[in-house]
Amino acid sequence: MIEVSGIRVPLGRLDGDERHELAAVRAAALKRLHLSPADVSSLELRKRSVDARKKADIVLTYTVWLELTGHANAERQLLSRLERRHQTRGVSHLDRPQLSLPSLHGAVPAQRPVVVGAGCAGLFCALALAEAGLSPLLVERGDDATRRTAAVKTLNETGALDPESNIQFGLGGAGTFSDGKLGTGTKSPVHRLILEAFVDAGASRSILWDAHPHVGSDVLPTVVENLVRRIEAAGGEVRCRTRLVDVDVTGGRVRHVTLASVDPATGIEREERLPASHVVLATGHSARDVFELLRDRSVRLERKTFAMGVRIEHLQADVDRAQYGPAAGHPALGAAPYKLACHLDGERGVFSFCMCPGGYVVAAASEPGGVVTNGMSLSDRAGVNANSGLLANVFPTDLPGDDVLAGMELQRSCEQAAFDEGGGSFVAPAQLLGDFLGNTPSSGAGRIQPTYPRGVSWGVIDGCLPSYITQSLRTAVPLRARKLDGFAVADAVLTGVESRSSSPVRVTRGDDGQALGITGLFPCGEGAGYAGGIMSAATDGIRAAEWLLNAL
Repeated sequence: MIEVSGIRVPLGRLDGDERHELAAVRAAALKRLHLSPADVSSLELRKRSVDARKKADIVLTYTVWLELTGHANAERQLLSRLERRHQTRGVSHLDRPQLSLPSLHGAVPAQRPVVVGAGCAGLFCALALAEAGLSPLLVERGDDATRRTAAVKTLNETGALDPESNIQFGLGGAGTFSDGKLGTGTKSPVHRLILEAFVDAGASRSILWDAHPHVGSDVLPTVVENLVRRIEAAGGEVRCRTRLVDVDVTGGRVRHVTLASVDPATGIEREERLPASHVVLATGHSARDVFELLRDRSVRLERKTFAMGVRIEHLQADVDRAQYGPAAGHPALGAAPYKLACHLDGERGVFSFCMCPGGYVVAAASEPGGVVTNGMSLSDRAGVNANSGLLANVFPTDLPGDDVLAGMELQRSCEQAAFDEGGGSFVAPAQLLGDFLGNTPSSGAGRIQPTYPRGVSWGVIDGCLPSYITQSLRTAVPLRARKLDGFAVADAVLTGVESRSSSPVRVTRGDDGQALGITGLFPCGEGAGYAGGIMSAATDGIRAAEWLLNAL
């Protein structure tokens, strides 16, 4: 097989039709390699990215895998010919990697493993364990996708929160309602397996090659339900509305878990104590009761750096023009993303988080009396506004006292302040960017209408966040505006608070993936402090499954 990278196709040759795009890439690859159509038996698109450094001459750049007619002998001849012409840059032989989920080498244990939390880490851990033959039990405190979607709609329309089933809790975890961005700064051979699993479950095939892949919050509920069906088909069991309420770690080893489940028909809760020698904790960064439980059971926890701030909204058309210039709106480009970051004096970082092109700010609360914001996009990314988290770091040294859960309490106090500032019923406080920079209360919107579904209360946001956060945001905005024209527009909307971007706590684990000093307990994913997004969480879930299999 031949890998060819750096294939460039001018934007003018593309019209947004995937079939025409593939034909243009194929033609460009053949021209570059001096091949005829008959020389190539197959072509597979592996990566696509936009090069918009010259806005008057935007090109799309591709990497492809080619199978040649005649295979190995033809490949050798091609590479030899290109070498003589000094044209081998970006062209190389490649053996197709053979990827698979981890497998069990030994007897199946008598007790099935228990995976707690059905976000991406828990889903992919359970999938790996099920396909290894271990018949895991996967429990999720929230609802399945259908009931969970209804609970989110109820909150949006009425202000009635279900603390057990919401944007944070339920099948698929918080990622289900935050666009489904699959980008990651980490590298792992299992990334391709994860992407292929998403495609098999209903995601667009374009995620296999897009440099910034996403699924869309309208598609993700179907995807996670199909992943559950795959787990069940492999022998796993999935229970929703089932919450971890205790874990017995007597003698430094997991012995039992206690689960509380709710009958969806009657609403009656019952507790069940199950023997369990291998438990994976994939409970997400909002499972505050689990953090408290682990602390009370003397599981080793530590403070970690996290971030808080607000959601910022711009007109998507303005972002498109800033990123793509005259080509803004071209069907082959779609809604433009951005990613901005800077470090201030003292090394506090201010950065964009979960940027949602053509998206919406969402009500992401999981506790009564606390406002939480996040962002999402649908698969078409066709919304009028762009939004992202505008966040600043919170360091362990910023927190008072020695309580390991002080960061969690800071999050909670900021969410409660935002609830009070909004006037209740999960209305969010909001302020125009120009007013925020000028320390002036806002009285209404400009060109940009806020999309937060419960409505906003105009005023100030300073009272909802620590001063070191708000001051960092004020300092950073002009610096970020140098990187993205129009970022500091006066009528950009700030909605507070964005407090759940990452976990403020790490469940400390050893090189074998087990919690320090506790055999059989495997913390993983975002909640345990080892991931920061769908792909890294799913990867860590598979890693936890591998550690568990090794322990057996």
